[in-house]
Amino acid sequence: MIAPSSDGTLSPTAGVSARRLPLERLPAPGRWAALIVASLLAGALLQAVRLPAALLLGPLAAGVAAQTAGGAVTVPRVAMMAAQAIIGCLVAHAITPAIVGGFASHWPVLLAVVAASIAASALIGWTMSRFRVLPGTTAVWGMLPGAATAMVLMAEAYRADFRLVAFMQYLRVVLVAAAASAVALMYAHGGGGRFAAGFFPPVHWTAFAETAGVALVGAGLGLASRIPAGVLLGPLVLGGLLNILGWLTIELPPVVLIASYAVIGWNTGLRFTRDVLAAAARALPQCLGATALLMTFCGLMALLMVELLHVDPLTAFLATSPGGVDAAAIIAASTKVDTPFVMALQTLRMVAVLAIGPPLARWVVGTLGSKAAGPEPVAPADLGELD
Repeated sequence: MIAPSSDGTLSPTAGVSARRLPLERLPAPGRWAALIVASLLAGALLQAVRLPAALLLGPLAAGVAAQTAGGAVTVPRVAMMAAQAIIGCLVAHAITPAIVGGFASHWPVLLAVVAASIAASALIGWTMSRFRVLPGTTAVWGMLPGAATAMVLMAEAYRADFRLVAFMQYLRVVLVAAAASAVALMYAHGGGGRFAAGFFPPVHWTAFAETAGVALVGAGLGLASRIPAGVLLGPLVLGGLLNILGWLTIELPPVVLIASYAVIGWNTGLRFTRDVLAAAARALPQCLGATALLMTFCGLMALLMVELLHVDPLTAFLATSPGGVDAAAIIAASTKVDTPFVMALQTLRMVAVLAIGPPLARWVVGTLGSKAAGPEPVAPADLGELD
């Protein structure tokens, strides 16, 4: 458990000696410069090995390194809100008429698979909470599949320990992406992913302006609704609806996505104090076992779909993989699979997880009782509610 200091923030040097850490002597601009350089290097390295979500995981790792080296900085709230709105538009981009058509063709099986995978993840998370592997509802948020970044943002909004949620979610993203990439290599060569056309492709400025407007209006509606993580969900719902109706072409230049990934990665990574890292290290074997169990269950669901729907094994594997929509889309786009089918199931599960996550977390607290669940760590005061 992490206790905030008297001013409501978490001290980067809590629990360590009074000696100065390497980056403590730097002023704020110097710390930001070090963080940006480290993020570029880490992101480029992970991108070079074709790791999905590399440009988010790189800044996250750089934020962890900066925090532990005494170089903590504060991510501006407005930047974090803008990044959430952009991620909402990114997810909305995946909600297309083709996905709706794929769902309409196979909805009973898709609903059953989604329900089973969410139930399995919830049961695993409940068990981890019951035996206090992680505090409170952290394990439940960490095990919910298919929307890693959104789960971190929503867990923070609901005042769970979003740093440990991020550890669980991104650990699963890496393991699932590695497994999916290995399976995909048996069928086709890897592709370039979302940034295959380069980081500075031509931009359709009218579509980009419309997308920015949707992000702004959706974020405003989300704030006005007072729904936790509404800044993320507002653009997602509004953009997804307009995208399905064909009234909007979502345009997100790579540099905008990279900046959004970096902001969210920094916001998460900079909260990994030494105490949090120690807690994550202690829970690593259990988290690995829980992830392996969930991946195995989803693999069995894939075999069931091969038998019932006669889809090819790689399509079924990517559709059921619990790693996230973005990673599934990147791998599907570079292989010969039924991409609309993959995205239909992934998007359906993501929407279901976003809807069911909050009541499920409350249910866990109710079933475990206050003693078993334990108190939730309080998010740092400088972040406020991400609603």
